[in-house]
Amino acid sequence: MFKIILDKELKEIIGTTKFAITFGVCAVLILLAFYVGARSYQSSMEGYNASVTENMRQMEGVTDWANIDHRIILPPQPLAALVSGVSNDIGRTVNMDVRGELRPEGSRFNEDPIFAVFRFLDLEFIFAIVLSLFAILFGYDAINGEKERGTLALSFANSIPRDQYILGKIVGSFLALIIPLMIPILIGCLMLPLLGVPMNADSWLRLGMVILTGTLYFGVFLTLSVFISTLTQRSSTSFLILVVAWIFAVLIIPRTSVLAAGRIVDVASVDEIDFEKGKYSAQLFNENMAAMQSWTQQNYQSDHRLMMEGMQAFRTEQQDLQDENMRLFVEQLNEQRANSSNLRTKVAFSLARISPTASFSLAASDLAFTSMELRASYQEAASAYQQEFAAFMRSKNVDFGGEAYVGHGAPVVVEEPEPIDTRELPLFAYEQPPASEAINDSLPDLGLLFMFNAFFFAGAFVRFNRYDVR
Repeated sequence: MFKIILDKELKEIIGTTKFAITFGVCAVLILLAFYVGARSYQSSMEGYNASVTENMRQMEGVTDWANIDHRIILPPQPLAALVSGVSNDIGRTVNMDVRGELRPEGSRFNEDPIFAVFRFLDLEFIFAIVLSLFAILFGYDAINGEKERGTLALSFANSIPRDQYILGKIVGSFLALIIPLMIPILIGCLMLPLLGVPMNADSWLRLGMVILTGTLYFGVFLTLSVFISTLTQRSSTSFLILVVAWIFAVLIIPRTSVLAAGRIVDVASVDEIDFEKGKYSAQLFNENMAAMQSWTQQNYQSDHRLMMEGMQAFRTEQQDLQDENMRLFVEQLNEQRANSSNLRTKVAFSLARISPTASFSLAASDLAFTSMELRASYQEAASAYQQEFAAFMRSKNVDFGGEAYVGHGAPVVVEEPEPIDTRELPLFAYEQPPASEAINDSLPDLGLLFMFNAFFFAGAFVRFNRYDVR
């Protein structure tokens, strides 16, 4: 009996004009998302390569390592073209220095503000917005629509077990809708390497998990639609309820959670942090100048060379002490702000996860590595490279106070300085964490999507057993 109901549901959905039109629209959008994503990745790679080349070109002809202006740039991530997450919002360029705080600048939206207005047509958008509506459109009248048309009572004129009927309706609807959608998705996957997007085993695993997550998310709205259909007598009522639920899940709850978290957890603004840093830096500078003046008065010598050597050594010592104090102060401020910001993020995400849309978006961005972890990971990589860069500059006898010295502080005298060889600079190589780590990060949200499916399925199952089929 289950097979008969399943076949009936498949034929009724696939054979309709409504399915042909909506499937055609969804297929075009999916293929367009893959194509636009691949082209966007190519454009981003061209921009990245051009920026790296320009960075090296600007250092051509420089004869002193102390005068270079070196930058590191975050390379584009292949799956960011399909699940953009925060990858276009964060700064991608860091001006490298041997000491001090590093701050990424130059986001994609800063360079192309139009994308900040309209955002991107990516795979996450297709699943979160389009396919959820697709599921509602075919599930809102799964039960009450049958009753309105009189086919429900006709079906139960035969001895059909209710549990098999509702199971056949849900499974049949899911297969009839999701299997055809896999065709354009698979075609889109084949387009990626053909359009120049490098996809290794790790990337394919991530993409496969994103698609699986989208399938679970699609199932949530389908089972919810069938559940609501069993709670109402008229299909127009269930459609209205589902549209309101969709608005809350997709638009209201995720945004409200951010506002609520901002009220619950106070986080110091960047301007406030910069003000505190500037005030403490001025205090250290004044203390340093007072120490230099005191040293000069106490250690005055008639031998100018010895006087300058001693002053240079003391100045370097004071500069190192000032930098260390500033570093500790900045670390403390940043840690306090990071802790508050992380707490606010956790509160916002916890509240947002009431919505399956938020769970899907968070899981998809974790899997594609375009979540908040991308920014933290890039900053960690930049900090690690800063230490490598500082060691390299020391090997070139560059004084971090801004002048070049060799040996015991004697200034370098070169009649005809040779240009530096920028190929000696240590390379900045950024690698994203393995897919296994991304999957572990996404497990809570995947579990929530599974629970949403189970809850709505159980609700539809229990409610239909009490449903008046007459």
